[in-house]
Amino acid sequence: MKYPSTHAAAGEAARDGTPLRHPDRPTPKYRPLHAVRSFRELLKDKENTAVVFQIYDALPSRSFLPRVRALALSETGETLRKYEPFLPPLLDDHEALRAYPEGSVAQAYCDFMEREGLTAAGLVEESQKAGRPTYPDLIQWFGFRQRDTHDLMHVLTGYGRDALGEQCVLLFTHGQAPSQGHLLLGYAGSLHIKRLQRDSRAPVLKATREAHRTGKACPPLVGLSIRDLLAKDLREARAELNIPAPYWYTECHRIWREEGIDPYDLLAPRRQDDPITA
Repeated sequence: MKYPSTHAAAGEAARDGTPLRHPDRPTPKYRPLHAVRSFRELLKDKENTAVVFQIYDALPSRSFLPRVRALALSETGETLRKYEPFLPPLLDDHEALRAYPEGSVAQAYCDFMEREGLTAAGLVEESQKAGRPTYPDLIQWFGFRQRDTHDLMHVLTGYGRDALGEQCVLLFTHGQAPSQGHLLLGYAGSLHIKRLQRDSRAPVLKATREAHRTGKACPPLVGLSIRDLLAKDLREARAELNIPAPYWYTECHRIWREEGIDPYDLLAPRRQDDPITA
């Protein structure tokens, strides 16, 4: 069945004529069974990012279009589209980002991406594996912007790319942009970790609930100037955005290590170059 949603009114467009919703863009369909099947595939391979995008597509959010409209048709949105039309070239220009001072968000972002062997362009490639068509509209711009700030969220929140860290970032994201896809991935993934480590004392659900609350308290990153954010001191940026240190996530890592459990080896074998520290 078609998922009930708020449709774009005919003629809604940015100043340059870019429509809010392209007429060829299909209405999202709510497919919970497909989402569950995709989630099971993700449990088999947590690096299968393409499946993540399939889950989001199968569980469209009714609040998504109103959020796109509120930002993209605003003065802020017009400015962001002018100066930050597409984020990957900005985020992957590490030579330029390394020119920012030590302790800046830009330096921390480069450290994280280089340590993990990641690029913003790589995330784009992974999303394209899902076979999603693209349309020249404001929905596309907004969706790309949400996707391309994912790794920046890791840096700002302090959550790593371990299994729990990814669940925490997903629930932080839900706090910013509510969707059933984020809830399914975040909480079902957390329960899966609990089941695999059933004898552990680690407070997994406390960690994910803390991440959810933090996301709600933080202004939506999609609506901020990423260029300006990268220039800020990381500690000052976290304070401005109401992002506290991830206490329960850190506590989970501490307890797992005491119990002889590698936090980076909960769901799948750890890559040789993965750090064991949070």
